[in-house]
Amino acid sequence: MQSIVPIPIVSVWLLSDSCFPSFATILLPMSECTIDNAFLCKHSMFGGLTDAELMIIHDYLDENTYAKGTHILKQGEPNNSVYFIVEGEVSIQKHPQEKEDQERVITTLHAGDSFGEMELIDIQPCAASVVCLTETRIISLSNKDLHKLSTTHLKTYTMLILNLARDISRRLRSTDNLLSLVSKKTP
Repeated sequence: MQSIVPIPIVSVWLLSDSCFPSFATILLPMSECTIDNAFLCKHSMFGGLTDAELMIIHDYLDENTYAKGTHILKQGEPNNSVYFIVEGEVSIQKHPQEKEDQERVITTLHAGDSFGEMELIDIQPCAASVVCLTETRIISLSNKDLHKLSTTHLKTYTMLILNLARDISRRLRSTDNLLSLVSKKTP
C-alpha cells in the first residue's frame, strides 16, 4: 500500500463533480484516506452527495487493510463503526445464542458492500461476525465521527443516515423474501 503524506490545508477548485455538477471553492484539511470520490460515489451510502460533501466525509474516514482470516467484528462484541469494503471479500457468520460451535455463513460481501450498520442504529453488540476471506482493504466511519458530522454538516449527515436506512431496509426486504421461501404455507 502506498504511503500518503497529508498536507495540512489544501484549496480545491471543483470545476465538475463526479456525482452532481456544481462549482465550489473549499478549504479543507486533507484526509489520510486514499479512496477517491469516484469510489465513494458508487457506494449507496454516499449516494446523492456532492464532491464537496464527499471531501468533508473524507476527513472522517479511516482506512485499514486486514489479513485473510482476520475477524474484523465478532458476534456479541461492541461495534461503533460502519465499514465499506474497498478490496477483498468477507464472510458474515452467525451462530445461535449460546451455541458458538454452530456458526453458519450468512453471506459473502465484496468490494462496494458495507457492514456494521445495525450497530450504529440500535447501539447493540454485533449481530454477526465478519471474517476476511482474502486480504481486505476497508474504510470505516465511526459513530463518534457521524455525531461530529451531525453538529457541523447537518445536511450531509442527514443524507448519510437516510442512505443507511435505505440499505438496512433493502436487506430486511431480502431477508423477508428468503423467510417466505422457507416458512410453512398458511392453511
